[in-house]
This record gives sequence, structure tokens and C-alpha cells, in this order.
Amino acid sequence: MLKYTIKRVFLIVPVIIGITLFIYLVLAFAPGDPASLLLGPDATPEQLQEMRSELGLDQHVLLRYVSYMTNVLQGNFGSSWITGNSVFEEFQQRAPNTFILSFMALIFTAVFSILFGLIAAVKQNSLVDNLTLVFALILSSIPFFWFGMLMQILFALHLGWFPSMGAGTLRHFILPAISFGVANMAGQIRMVRSSMLDVLSQDYVRTAHAKGARNITVIFRHVVRNGLLPVVTNLGIIFAISFGGAIVTETVFSIPGIGVLMINATRTRDVPVVMGVIIFVAVFVAIVNLIVDLIYAVIDPRVKLGYK
Repeated sequence: MLKYTIKRVFLIVPVIIGITLFIYLVLAFAPGDPASLLLGPDATPEQLQEMRSELGLDQHVLLRYVSYMTNVLQGNFGSSWITGNSVFEEFQQRAPNTFILSFMALIFTAVFSILFGLIAAVKQNSLVDNLTLVFALILSSIPFFWFGMLMQILFALHLGWFPSMGAGTLRHFILPAISFGVANMAGQIRMVRSSMLDVLSQDYVRTAHAKGARNITVIFRHVVRNGLLPVVTNLGIIFAISFGGAIVTETVFSIPGIGVLMINATRTRDVPVVMGVIIFVAVFVAIVNLIVDLIYAVIDPRVKLGYK
């Protein structure tokens, strides 16, 4: 198990190099001149050349990439070309907001999708099952940004239960987390139902029933545990992606997160900020995937044997 963990940690390095190199090349060869964006249309050719030299744009793109990654390895992510602020400090200020939003949305998605999916599987082809699938279909059809605006109007403006925007306290994240969680819950309900139905048809489940085990014991000891593997995989992917992709939710609820930071930096060709966010998100996604793989061994001992 330890050997597998170490191996996976070392595999993160080429993944990050590949991702960062690809993004760096895309930004380098994208149309437009960053120096012109920074200085404006009235800049003279001499000023533009001086700015390009200051930003290192007069060097070969691969040399710039190597120089940038060397600084990153030393803990220097550079400064924003637009604001002049440290990229690390910008990320440090915004990352907690995105993390809290993503984590709360994940908890909401996991609890309700597993609950509804399990009930639908146990009550297969019943009225409850059909209502659950209709509910999932409705959720998948609702634009979650529109759903978030409706919640703002109802729970923030009319009832006054929660703040409508911002990120001052945990109460600020309840409505955004529900809105973001609903967007992922529909697919998860169907996946949980399908996974649980597959386990319910296995021989060991029928054997447990034949031995006289209570239905609730069979469900939670055999069905849920063995049916959670694909669900855990998908939840891990959702959490990893949402850490860098909660852009719409952050915009609707005015949350200063890294999704908004990434979009604004991309629009202005702020390469240090874009690259810094990409590196942080890539490392986070790799760590989440590693944690998901390790959780497998806890849920299913057969996976642990596979590591050996």
C-alpha cells in the first residue's frame, strides 16, 4: 500500500509538467500582445519593446517556460501582470472560499444522491422509484444558475434566512452549495441506483437473505459498501473539478473564488495568474484522485490485495 502511494505521488510530476506546458504554449501563441493590453493603444513601439523585455516575452517560449517552472520549484509563482500582486497571495486569499463552496456542495450531493439512489434501488419499479427518477430528471433539466437566482429571491430577499451574496461566514455558502450541489445530484442519483441494483442482484446478497439476515443489515453491510466504489470515484472527480470550475456559482453569488480569478486572468492574458491557478488546481486534482484510490482500499479489501 505504501509503495503504491509513493508511486502515485511521483506520477503527479509528469502530469503537472504536461498540463502546465500545454497551457503555457496555448497562452504564448494565443492572438494578441500582452504588452499592448497592459500599455494600451497609445503606447509607442519603444515602450512596447521595453515592456516585452520586462515580461520576458522577447525570449523563446520554451526558455520562458523552463525559467517559470524553475521559479515555481523555488516557491516563486510570480506576480500578476495586471495588479502587481503576488500570485500565491491572490490564490491564498481566494482558495478557501472555493474549497468551502466545493466541499459543502460535495456533502450535499453525496448525502442526498446516496439516500435517494439507495431508496430507488431498494424500491425498484415502485412508485417511490419512479418518483425518484422523475425528480432526478427534473434536476438535470434545471439550469443551476437559474436555480441559484430563484433561491436568492426566495430565501435571501423574501425570507431573509441567508445572505444573497458574498463569502463572509459559512451562512453565505449554504445557498451557493445547494445550487452547485443540485447541478451534480441528478446524475449521481441515477449512478447510485444503478450501482446498488447491480449489487442487489449478486449471489452473496441472496445468500445473506437466505441465512436470515435482516434486510437493513444486508443493505448497509453488503449492498451499500460494495456499491459505493463507482460512486466514490465520481464524487471524487466532481469535487476535484468543482475546485477549479465553480465559475458560474461564484459569479451568481459574488464569491471571490479562484474560478472568477481564473476567468478574469484569462481575459487579460495575465499569464502568471493563469499558470499559478492551473498548477494549484492540477496538484489538487491529483491529490484528490490519490485519496479516492486509497478510500477504495477502505471500502473494498479486494482493492488492497490488488495493490500487493
